[in-house]
Amino acid sequence: MNNIKIQFGPLMLFLIVVVLVINIFGFVIRKVLGVERKKWFSYNHINERHKKLDWSVRIIFMSLFFISSYYMIDNDTLGIPWYFETWFILIVFLITSEMLRAFMEWKYAENKKDFVATIAEMVFMIIIVFLVITTGFFGLFNV
Repeated sequence: MNNIKIQFGPLMLFLIVVVLVINIFGFVIRKVLGVERKKWFSYNHINERHKKLDWSVRIIFMSLFFISSYYMIDNDTLGIPWYFETWFILIVFLITSEMLRAFMEWKYAENKKDFVATIAEMVFMIIIVFLVITTGFFGLFNV
């Protein structure tokens, strides 16, 4: 087993900086497009249909998460398929949820630029997460 040394302080600082960069990008893109910014930690449903679909997606992914957790606990960790990994389910959930939001904004929102901002934020977030994973936290930690 590898001896991985990750200190809690630098990790938290790094995560705060990443979240800050993502939020600053969201603020700038919404300002440039003239789109109202979303409230933090709220569902921001466009209409009742969006609310029902969003909760359906959440329930499906929570079910998948619990199934994968059971599968991971019950089986040897070396034999777990990549699509049962928690990180993969979380990333697919976030993409699915944001794509649903973008579609509902495109279809029903008053300001039609809302969906462009949502897609731009999602793509930027995916790029940042991909870079963080592939560079080993930008070389910050000896992983």
